[in-house]
Amino acid sequence: MKSDYVRQQNSICDFSTSDSWVILSPIEQSIKRKIEAVGTPLKNWDVQINYGIKTGFNDAFIITTEKRNEILDNCRDTDERQRTTELIRPILRGRDIKRYGYEWANLWLIYIPWHFPYHLDDSIQGASEKAEQAFKEQYPTVYSHMLQFREQLSNRNKAETGIRYEWYAMQRWGANYWEDFLKPKIMYPNMTKFLPFYYDTKGFYQNDKTFMITGNHIAFLTAFFNSSLFKYCFIDNFPELQGGTRELRKIFFDKIPVITIDETTEERFQNLVVDIQKDYSKTKAIAIDSMIFDLYNLSKEERDTIGYIEI
Repeated sequence: MKSDYVRQQNSICDFSTSDSWVILSPIEQSIKRKIEAVGTPLKNWDVQINYGIKTGFNDAFIITTEKRNEILDNCRDTDERQRTTELIRPILRGRDIKRYGYEWANLWLIYIPWHFPYHLDDSIQGASEKAEQAFKEQYPTVYSHMLQFREQLSNRNKAETGIRYEWYAMQRWGANYWEDFLKPKIMYPNMTKFLPFYYDTKGFYQNDKTFMITGNHIAFLTAFFNSSLFKYCFIDNFPELQGGTRELRKIFFDKIPVITIDETTEERFQNLVVDIQKDYSKTKAIAIDSMIFDLYNLSKEERDTIGYIEI
């Protein structure tokens, strides 16, 4: 009897590569092969995937709205207040990012990227002192705030590069891609049970517990990553950690094959993504799923097999 069951339920899998694998039923294998056959690995798209900001000491750089208001109220004049306002930016953490949205915790980043790096020798000491004095004169209220954390900030790890950074500046701040934070981007946590992706056009900054994707066709990719198809086909491409959490590292995303689209299709998805992020509903999410099924020419059987995946 067991032998009959095995013969009826068996599934043949091809283990021809060194990539991670998962046992799938014939219909599941068929769907995944179909998706992969027409997709281009994300590493070959015109997109960039980068970490959020690592400050080296969040207590100093990430502040509440109350503390932000206090700093602004203590500015000596309108000019300082304006400069300081531009220095303090809203920030999302990994836990704040939701499917097609976010729950902002009223947190702000004091964005001080000017690191004025110098090698560990005395010949540059004067330049460092001048840089600190210039910062103190331009942002005296922020400087006063940072002073209370000077010891902790000065003790941050400098061994990674052999380069020192000004004690009041962030440790790793996206020097090569800092402008990308202000571009349309996809934001998502680095570890999560729920695979949430948010299309950001508000210029949120983000901490190092998140990733961001910038480049072309970002709205469509947001819809694709939030779709039932993506979760059905690719959730097992991301390692499962203790408690069911998935690790969404760049090396795993790079291998995900996604169908390429034209600008007209991107515009359609952009309108849909903007709409669902204003007012989320399951009906809208299912409609977006259906459009993605159409792009891949999935049959009714294939659509029914995938269904609607809520996470």
